[in-house]
Amino acid sequence: MRKLFGTDGVRGVANKELTCELAYRLGKAGAYVLGKGKEGIKVVVGMDTRISGDMLESALSAGLMSEGANVISLGVVPTPAVAYLTRKYNADCGVVISASHNPFEYNGIKFFSDKGYKLSDEIELEIESIVEDLGKIDYIPVGEKIGYKSTGKDAVREYADYLKSITGDSLEGMKVVLDCANGAAFEVAPLVFSELGAQVEVISASPNGININVSCGSTHPKALCKKVVEVGAHMGLAYDGDADRLIAVDEKGEIVNGDHIMAICAADMKKKGKLKKDTLVVTVMSNIGLHKAAKENGISLEQTKVGDRYVLEEMLDKGYNLGGEQSGHLIFLDYNTTGDGVLSSLLLASIVKSSGKSLSSLAEMMTVYPQVLVNAKVKNENKFSYMNDEVIKSEIQKIEDMMKGSGRVLIRPSGTEPLVRVMLEGEEESQLMDLAKGLAGVIESKLA
Repeated sequence: MRKLFGTDGVRGVANKELTCELAYRLGKAGAYVLGKGKEGIKVVVGMDTRISGDMLESALSAGLMSEGANVISLGVVPTPAVAYLTRKYNADCGVVISASHNPFEYNGIKFFSDKGYKLSDEIELEIESIVEDLGKIDYIPVGEKIGYKSTGKDAVREYADYLKSITGDSLEGMKVVLDCANGAAFEVAPLVFSELGAQVEVISASPNGININVSCGSTHPKALCKKVVEVGAHMGLAYDGDADRLIAVDEKGEIVNGDHIMAICAADMKKKGKLKKDTLVVTVMSNIGLHKAAKENGISLEQTKVGDRYVLEEMLDKGYNLGGEQSGHLIFLDYNTTGDGVLSSLLLASIVKSSGKSLSSLAEMMTVYPQVLVNAKVKNENKFSYMNDEVIKSEIQKIEDMMKGSGRVLIRPSGTEPLVRVMLEGEEESQLMDLAKGLAGVIESKLA
């Protein structure tokens, strides 16, 4: 059973839960497991702008080098840059120090394989077992076999050049506002858009270690919405702390979320014959409006449970090349192995430019259906039992019959709390809330 790794690495409050000792042990265990007995493995390490990044990088790197790994420190770069540069440098693994969209006092450590993919559950569990008992390590390098550290001085430039090579399209004549969340995209995003010819306005690109994600970025796009309208931009583009997410804003100041962006990109790729198997991979949280838009455009949808790692697993398993989440994790597998906010924003901007249409007009291909969420409090041991109860099953069926294909019911047990989350989607928000509360009440009465 997992104790350290969640769905996106190891996270916690820096220096309290994610301590230097834990970072050291993760580095040591990671190098041992991923090195597979090979001496002098190469590891690239990048981080976001949190004040704790330097501290944790020092401890992590010490652990890596104590197992003979040679560390290339990339400094502040987006998570997808680490995935890309791990492959480019032929490294044995990559490590990102970031807590993504979380507040600055948190931080995290996640590993990438030599191919730039997040690690499998099995490998993460193996690393965990070594972290818990470093005595299992039977290799202690000494002398010239101890690892050393170097600096990847051109990491931002190399990643920017790669991004530019993907689109190849001039963005001249476009005006964009970039919200860099005071995070890892603060250098590379303005650089790439400017060099492709766009007129760029930048907000939240002055990181000081404690302002990452504060009232800005993909989880707080209100300031971006205002700025887009104020300066008359074609669009706004917001990243999260480690820049693996994208949320857009149209020229009217309206939010265009991950579902909308996936619909637009999938339709464009299908039109160009680039959408493999004419299929888009989404999670169960994607809006029913995306399902309807996909069907109208001849695009099939595959669904996974929540988490971009599960989207990626489905894509790799079935040979698809586009997938993502409503939250803005978008994976363009032809170009990178993980969610990439800056890449996604470039591709979206390129579609808007080449289509000659506004972003709001393109987004109209998908109608967003209201969603309501109600939590049902249950006994922790009962939260996975809801589908074994005939009364609950009957109530769910009754609601689905009532919506007649214009809505849906989604039940999700919480991974960390004694809760069952009841999400309803449909056309009438007030009716949905009443139905969701009623269903949550039934679940509580049967499972609490």
